Amino acid sequence: MRDHWVRILGTGSSVPEKILTNYDLEQMVDTSDEWITSRTGIKERRIANSNETTSDFALRAAQQALEAAGISPEELDLIMVATVTPDMLFPATACLLQRDLGASRAACLDVEAGCTGFVYALSMAEKYLRGGGGEKALVVGAETLSKILDWQDRSTCVLFGDGAGAVVLGLGEEPGILADCLGSDGGGAHLLEIPGGCSRFPASHQTVENRLHYIKMNGNEVFKFAVRIMEEASRRVVQKAGFSLDEVSLFIPHQANIRIIQSASRRLGIASERVFVNVHKYGNTSSASVPIALDEANKEGRLEKEGLVLLVGFGAGLTWGSTLIRW
Repeated sequence: MRDHWVRILGTGSSVPEKILTNYDLEQMVDTSDEWITSRTGIKERRIANSNETTSDFALRAAQQALEAAGISPEELDLIMVATVTPDMLFPATACLLQRDLGASRAACLDVEAGCTGFVYALSMAEKYLRGGGGEKALVVGAETLSKILDWQDRSTCVLFGDGAGAVVLGLGEEPGILADCLGSDGGGAHLLEIPGGCSRFPASHQTVENRLHYIKMNGNEVFKFAVRIMEEASRRVVQKAGFSLDEVSLFIPHQANIRIIQSASRRLGIASERVFVNVHKYGNTSSASVPIALDEANKEGRLEKEGLVLLVGFGAGLTWGSTLIRW
C-alpha cells in the first residue's frame, strides 16, 4: 500500500479571444468548411494576438487552477510547463510563469514531448511529489501554435489552435492518480517536426526562405499511428491499475481529430457518452489539449466523484502516454 497519493486539487484553462472559423480559412487557403469538418471535426480554433505569448495563457490557466484548489503560489514546490512553443528557448517558460505568479519556492522546468507533453509532465510531477520532493505542484500545458504554422500550407494550418490548461497537484490519503504509461518511438521523429531554428538547421536566410521554421507533418502516417497507440496506451494503463475499460466513467483523449477519437473509442468499446470532445471548438492545441478538456469536463460536471478518468495523448517524437485517475 502507498503511504500517500497524488490528487488533482484544482483545474483551470485559458484560450485567446480571437476565433478563426473554417469560413475564415476559406478566404486564406484553398480549403472549405465541408472538407475540414468532415476530415477533422474542427469548426473553429482560437488564435493568439501578435503580442500574446505562451506564458500569458499559462499564467491565466494557472491562476484559475490555484484558485480552484485554494492554494497560494507560495505553497508550490514544483512548476512544470509542457509546451512545444515556449516564449523562448531559454529561460524555461516555467521560470517565467514562476516569476509572474510569485511562486518563489518552486523548482521549475519545461517538458517537450509534443502533444503528449502534459501527460508526461503529469506523470513526472506525480512521482516527484510521491518521492518526497514536495507537497504541491502546478502542471501546465500551454501553446501558441499559430506562431509556428505555415499559413500557406492548407494541410496543417487548419488543424491547430492556441490555449492553455493547468492542474494543481497535492498529496493526500485518498486515491488520485492511479497509474500512468509513457512511451516513445524516435523512428517516427520525421513524421512530425519543425526542422529549422536549432542546432541541425540554425536560423538563416535559407531556412526562412525554405519555410523550415513551421510545422511539417505526414498526416496519413500520424493518423494511423494515433489510432493504434491510443488504443494500446489506454488498455495498458487501465490494466496496470487493475481495472477494466467498462469501469472508466470518462475518457479524455488528445483532441487532434474527431475521426481518431471515434476510431479509438470504438476499438476500446467506450460509448460516445463517456468520451469528452471539444476539438470542434479549439482544434489541436498540442500539450494544452488534454488539460483544457479536463478543465471543461470539470466545469461541466462531467467528472463523477470517485469516478475513473482516463487521459491519453500522442504526439511528435513520436510519443504517447496515458493516465488513469480516481476523481
